Amino acid sequence: MAFDARLIVVAFGGNAVYPPTIKGTAEEQLAIMQDACEHLVKVFRAGYRVVITHGNGPVVGNILFRMASTARELPPMPMDVCVAHSQGGIGYMLQQSLANVLARHGMPGTVSSIVTEVEVDPADPAFAHPTKPVGKFFSAADAQRIAEATGWQFIEDAGRGWRRVVPSPAPLKILDSPAINALLAAGVIPIAAGGGGIPVVRDAAGGHRGVPAVIDKDLTSSLLARDVGAGALVMLTGVERVAIDFGKPTQRFLSRLTAAEARRHLADGQFPPGSMGPKITAALGYLDAGGPRAVITSLEQLDVALAGGAGTEIVP
Repeated sequence: MAFDARLIVVAFGGNAVYPPTIKGTAEEQLAIMQDACEHLVKVFRAGYRVVITHGNGPVVGNILFRMASTARELPPMPMDVCVAHSQGGIGYMLQQSLANVLARHGMPGTVSSIVTEVEVDPADPAFAHPTKPVGKFFSAADAQRIAEATGWQFIEDAGRGWRRVVPSPAPLKILDSPAINALLAAGVIPIAAGGGGIPVVRDAAGGHRGVPAVIDKDLTSSLLARDVGAGALVMLTGVERVAIDFGKPTQRFLSRLTAAEARRHLADGQFPPGSMGPKITAALGYLDAGGPRAVITSLEQLDVALAGGAGTEIVP
């Protein structure tokens, strides 16, 4: 596959479009997304073409909680439909926000969101061991009460409270990659694979059906970057650079890593599953498929990181 150096996949984290500090109104979300899209202006001005992906952990968790809360009055939707709801809602807000920001800066650009299905393996062990935190934080007592009423599973999340966990199988195939490539060929800015994509499995007849899970958005973004031939996979997070010995007196930030070094640090436990682990794993998958470089940085440093002046760059 040929990789286009001027085409990049930018993966927004769920908290970047829905931080845990907000009440969750549409007005708040739109304001936050418009601010986020402002950081893309310099990227477009630098001549890059962009495919945008985004997380949905806080939003899909709230949708699932809302379904459980109203189950006596309205039949709840299955989890895959809830993922689709979150993907469509966040995609619409990002699409509108980016189009408005580009117009305000006098820049041409058509933006389109794709409700994206992603195939997973029905035998993936993740279905038996839910690990993906979604939704709001609860106290231990509230989590226990909700678990007893709904059968949901909860974990304590980094000292911030208790969150529901759902299965997170590995993405195998993005069913809508041809449509995403068609949009790129037409000069459209695609927003795709939101929340890691809607998880589906292939049935005996060769069709697909949804399954209850939430796919890690960085792993799907890695797969998407390969499918579109992106010259860089950029994963945005809350810190400017990746660190080893994080939180210890020996903490050290890294500006550049080879794939071999990243793999060694991952095996040594430097990048935990609930933190930087999925991003490093996503970067390695992309590089192993021939991708030229992966970048992990903050939204604020996006343009500087692409120019090599910030962030952590991971190379083959």
